[in-house]
Amino acid sequence: MPRKPLLEFTDRGIYCPKGDFYIDPWKPVDYAVITHAHADHAYWGHKHYLAHHLSREVLYYRLGEINLQTVEYGETLNRNGIAITLFPAGHVIGSAQVRLECEGEIWVVSGDYKVEDDGVCTPFEPVRCHHFISECTFGMPVYKWKPQLQVFEEMNNWWRHNLDNDLATVIVGYSLGKAQRILQNLDLFNGTVYTHGVIENTNQALRKNGVSLHPTERITPEISKELVRKGIIIAPPSAVGTPWMRKFGPYSFGYCSGWMAIRGAKRRRAADRGFVLSDHADWDGLISAIDATGCERVYLTHGYTATFARYLNEIGFDAHEVHTLYGNEEEEPGSADDAV
Repeated sequence: MPRKPLLEFTDRGIYCPKGDFYIDPWKPVDYAVITHAHADHAYWGHKHYLAHHLSREVLYYRLGEINLQTVEYGETLNRNGIAITLFPAGHVIGSAQVRLECEGEIWVVSGDYKVEDDGVCTPFEPVRCHHFISECTFGMPVYKWKPQLQVFEEMNNWWRHNLDNDLATVIVGYSLGKAQRILQNLDLFNGTVYTHGVIENTNQALRKNGVSLHPTERITPEISKELVRKGIIIAPPSAVGTPWMRKFGPYSFGYCSGWMAIRGAKRRRAADRGFVLSDHADWDGLISAIDATGCERVYLTHGYTATFARYLNEIGFDAHEVHTLYGNEEEEPGSADDAV
């Protein structure tokens, strides 16, 4: 009689029947293992949460006083005979792959990941397994990223150009992940980095968790507009087109996203500049990561699942599409204080 799979795909999320827990469930459950703190993977309402320790303060900031247990990478917990171990995913600070082992059978749930070392979060680490559950947000051949160093050189040159032309510089990226990557990799030649409240709240949570970040200054109603215009402003996507952003004009507005690789994406977001900077693996990165696991079967959770599964099957993998609610990394709701 065939052995029952270690993991199942249910209407609540990825479920381990033997361990009686879920991974990144989108409906309330008793025990949830969380890969990272983005809103499409970390939902409110679970009775117990398990995550990497660098996700702790951001999860508290976003979800409130939840019942949260945290562990280090490589630390193994046992739940009902299932060995649970977290490994680096390289997506954002605190992001993890979840490795499960029972009676010699190994499954790995990737969460979201990227394979390039961004110098901010712990780099992605391939984990050998029999079954690999992978995202494929950018699972199309058109998505091939430039080296990060080149992207930030372009960003620094754009900032200098804006200063020379008396334009404020506003760079937009997600408050968890992209904002810290921008902050840590920019050449801060011209002084202060100013932040929107949502981003500064996230930075403060990370600092509280022991993460070392370059200095930033929260934008408040009292701060001088002229001072802010001389530095660089990091804002979340929710700030685009709002009175908060318009008050810094005249400005040049840059958007950081993997979607900027597609013609028209910059125009649709009304950006002056588009920087192709993603916290997800590109086409080649996905293939190399999956190949490095040595897996017998791969399950694709979100992104270009049909196209990518077809290609993987053509080159010799046993690939399958599965339906999940992942893939919309929307910003967490901000308070009125965040929008000043």
